[in-house]
Amino acid sequence: MNLPQVVQYCFAGVTVGSIYAIVAIGFNIIYNTTGIINFAQGEFLIVGAMLAISFNHFVPLPVAIFLAVVITTIIGGLVEIVFIRQVRNASVLRLVVITIGISILMREAMLHIWDEKVRSLPYFTGTGVSTVTILGAHISPQVLWVLGVSAVIVMGLTPFFRFTLTGRAMRACADDRMAARLCGINDRWMVTLSFMLSAGIGALAGCVISPVTQTQYDMGASLAIKGFTVAILGGLGNSMAAVAAGLMLGLVEAFVMSQFDVAYKEAVSIVILLLILVFRPSGLFGKREIAAMRAL
Repeated sequence: MNLPQVVQYCFAGVTVGSIYAIVAIGFNIIYNTTGIINFAQGEFLIVGAMLAISFNHFVPLPVAIFLAVVITTIIGGLVEIVFIRQVRNASVLRLVVITIGISILMREAMLHIWDEKVRSLPYFTGTGVSTVTILGAHISPQVLWVLGVSAVIVMGLTPFFRFTLTGRAMRACADDRMAARLCGINDRWMVTLSFMLSAGIGALAGCVISPVTQTQYDMGASLAIKGFTVAILGGLGNSMAAVAAGLMLGLVEAFVMSQFDVAYKEAVSIVILLLILVFRPSGLFGKREIAAMRAL
């Protein structure tokens, strides 16, 4: 394998890994505030992409993406208000099962609205045949968009949670929800906001990857599994570690595909998830590391 091929696979792995990391961050935002795993996170990406594709028939691409992100953010809030908030004194397991049901419901709704056809947004810059040459490897400009948007999301969330009043309130709910409530924080609104923020981030990610991966109604489940694997791999609740874990999983998948059949790509994340759950349930970063690295 020569240098251009190595660079090509590295860019492919980092691109896919960035998306996995964003899905994992969505998991972590909701987990930190509620203690539950939202398995409908993958569907938020697909809903956002599908809405943007539909809007793009009538309005320019930036407007279509903006509308899709806003509507998906509202859907995320409605999901929490209608399905999660109404369940009183529910166990974490029950809430997780509810999110799985929400995932199935959203998937079936997308099937009826957009059918089984594969769709995609146009490339943000250039065309499908346009490439950028880096160290001999030919990279689509859309890959640079994916990496750039992913970096902006990650870098934007850190100051949001550290320095804004709302972000600090969400962190307070994550640390001790009862104490936050006693301090006057509306914990219910923080939970709703966590679902909205997670959905909006997912929708933006779905729009950015649509030109590269194309979009179909049932793609959310596999993205959710990959995002969950990354969240566990990095340490559940640790969003900065999820970025490293996402890039790691993406690179491993890329190089597995370079040596073996494409079918093995899906097995990689499952094997890694099982190994982590058996031998390192706290993730690659133990409690001490999480305390030191945790940024959200």
